[in-house]
Amino acid sequence: MATNYNSADIAAFKNVWVFCEQRQGKLMPTTLELISEGRKLADELKVELCGLLLGSNVESLAEELGGYGADRVYLYDAPALETYTTDAYSKVICDAIEEFKPEVMLFGASNIGRDLAPRCAAKLHTGLCADCTHLDVDVEGYVNFLKEASTLDVDSMEWDYANRDLKMTRPAFGGHLMATIICPRFRPAMATVRPGVMKKGAYSEAKAKAVIVDKPAVALTAADCKTVVLDVQKAAKKMVDLIGAEVIVSVGRGIASDIEGGIKLAEELADLLGGVVGGSRVTIDSGWLSSDHQVGQTGKTVRPKLYIALGISGAIQHKAGMSDSECIVTVNKNAAAPIFEIADYGIVGDLFKVTPMLIDSIKEMRAAK
Repeated sequence: MATNYNSADIAAFKNVWVFCEQRQGKLMPTTLELISEGRKLADELKVELCGLLLGSNVESLAEELGGYGADRVYLYDAPALETYTTDAYSKVICDAIEEFKPEVMLFGASNIGRDLAPRCAAKLHTGLCADCTHLDVDVEGYVNFLKEASTLDVDSMEWDYANRDLKMTRPAFGGHLMATIICPRFRPAMATVRPGVMKKGAYSEAKAKAVIVDKPAVALTAADCKTVVLDVQKAAKKMVDLIGAEVIVSVGRGIASDIEGGIKLAEELADLLGGVVGGSRVTIDSGWLSSDHQVGQTGKTVRPKLYIALGISGAIQHKAGMSDSECIVTVNKNAAAPIFEIADYGIVGDLFKVTPMLIDSIKEMRAAK
């Protein structure tokens, strides 16, 4: 660790940084979501938003980062960084943080981010909040978030509106509670953020052209790289792309009386609409669907154009993962189910009777055209 680096010297730290994950020269979608979210945080703190980009021959990506909001990109470009290894990347990132001292450091909660962030946090002697679903700096904004997302009587609570610590909110106790964590004594405040929960902003050509690219030297020796990647072999595995889907048909506990039949109905409806099948947590915990189908705070956060919920009661954890869908249609036998509170269209009825009717109606409409 650099002799002049002290993670407790909070006043020495400034600016918001985002680790810009790229694979094979292409930015990961979570990176652009974090750049857009980081822009908001940087504006609230009145500081620069900086991207931290590691790789080999990846300078062309800096302009794209600028287009989504980065003021500056720190580019560490070297052949040793072409393929991700924990040793090399954590060494370069920690060196960069020790030199430039950002006050906030964000990572995507990808396989790489979840491996890299804790290693860096431990080396830098600072805190890390993992798998965040919401970030705030401004206390007033955080209070407004609590009014919408919690049952707390926030108006009766005392708040320090001058506090500028990063407030990192994440699911806790298996998604049954939401916890907000701060790191008041050390910097940078570090967080990994769940893919899909932050909205990617609009691209600006003017900002893309204005981004500043700094190219610090890469200080890596053979001793720093204990692991060397000799070859990368990819195995194809078919998984559901919930985050990129425009239509999602999800099933919940309501299919318990005929699990296979319920899933087949959801698949038929999803295929008809050009969508995919999702599920609430109970369907994954019960082994009815694989984990890549899960929608909710402990699964994927989605924003499709159409979300159809079949037999899902609408626990707060599930609603938090799909409430931003453009149109929500729900089918449930219980008229008092919480899912109806956010549905654009609700049908009170047995999903095993209603879903075939929906399928037949769609087919008839298409045949009539």
